[in-house]
Amino acid sequence: MKFKKWLLVGFSTLLVFGVAACSSDKTSSDGGSKDKEVSIDFWVFGATGYEELAKEYEKENKNVKIKIKKSETDAHHSNLFTALSAGTGAPDVAMLEVDQVDRFRDAQDRLLNLYDMKADEIKDQYLDWKWKIAENDNGKFLMGLPTDIGPKGLYYRTELFEAAGLPTEPEEVSALISSPESFKEAALTIKEKTGKPMVASMEMMYRAKLDTLEESYFDPEGNLLIEEAGNGVKGAYDQAIEMNKLGLVGNLAMWSPEWATGVQKGDFAVELGAAWFKGWMEGNAPDAAGKYKVATLPTEYSGNWGGSYITIPKETKHPQEAYDFVKWLVSPDNQLKSFKSNGLFPSSPVVYEMDDFKASTDEYFSGQSTQNVFAESAQKIGYVYKGKNYITVNDEINAALTNVQSGKDPEKEWTAAIKRIKKALDR
Repeated sequence: MKFKKWLLVGFSTLLVFGVAACSSDKTSSDGGSKDKEVSIDFWVFGATGYEELAKEYEKENKNVKIKIKKSETDAHHSNLFTALSAGTGAPDVAMLEVDQVDRFRDAQDRLLNLYDMKADEIKDQYLDWKWKIAENDNGKFLMGLPTDIGPKGLYYRTELFEAAGLPTEPEEVSALISSPESFKEAALTIKEKTGKPMVASMEMMYRAKLDTLEESYFDPEGNLLIEEAGNGVKGAYDQAIEMNKLGLVGNLAMWSPEWATGVQKGDFAVELGAAWFKGWMEGNAPDAAGKYKVATLPTEYSGNWGGSYITIPKETKHPQEAYDFVKWLVSPDNQLKSFKSNGLFPSSPVVYEMDDFKASTDEYFSGQSTQNVFAESAQKIGYVYKGKNYITVNDEINAALTNVQSGKDPEKEWTAAIKRIKKALDR
């Protein structure tokens, strides 16, 4: 009897431990662990507000802890590239800035193909051009999921437009400036009537066309294109020089103290800025509140400037949990939260139809719903390929433009820039 009792108790105990063991090892149908605690290292840069969303995710997923490491943009990408190259030290999840994506294509074998994680199931929630930038291997490999974008708009100083006898309401300004030719005509009128240049710098005028070119400096095979007939880069360069000759371009380098003062005081008429630029204005040019509005740009100037992706290094020990978190983080609902809290402009057009998005107003811009302007612009943007050495080439062309503005010969500066670029690429 005692033996039977012991056997019964022993069997019951084993049963309890067996059930507990099964429970603790339980996995979800998609392969993710439901009970075992998982730590996800997440490397970020910039003011994303992802820390708050990570806390929200942890509350909904008690077994997951998100550890965020924040660095400056350049240091972030250098550290990530170094870790991937070494095959050790990479996080589970990391942001990639859009201008850096092509640099990381060579590290594809160190990243998870998100198509293997069934990312194609959510593809239709995002803008086609934004999604395509993260594809590799002729569309068979997906490097990351889309976060924010930087659709460009025309930030214009209403008092200067009024002084020039031009309309000041956004719809009217969009209709007035509907092509590069009409942009130039408006600039000439503003210069004649107010004495002010249309744009702040050669770089800004150059970017007007550059940001819309499908292939600017390189093709996907890595060939340098800027000397080829028909390449649009020289056209963008020449346009900036022509506008400068006409006195329509200022000499205020972006992000300089003088440029910031120019934004504040209205030393130039417009800024061809991305959606995120309004956040900069609110924080750095408070005295200009109520003096700017936003209109759409001509299609030829409606490019993208900025934005990011989130990638998953292959060395992660928790691929499913990492992907589940990233998919949640960039979902339309959470892109709306990121927009409202940190001004990250959504790459999901699903958000553009949400009432909370459409109804937002900007006090700084006299109550205008500027996000609807940028949403319209976002859907006019085409696919753009930049190449891993984009920044190197871009810096040299901008150096040439700066030299031209100081009195150097445009063609000589163009030739010199090409020489410097080729030398840098040959290293």
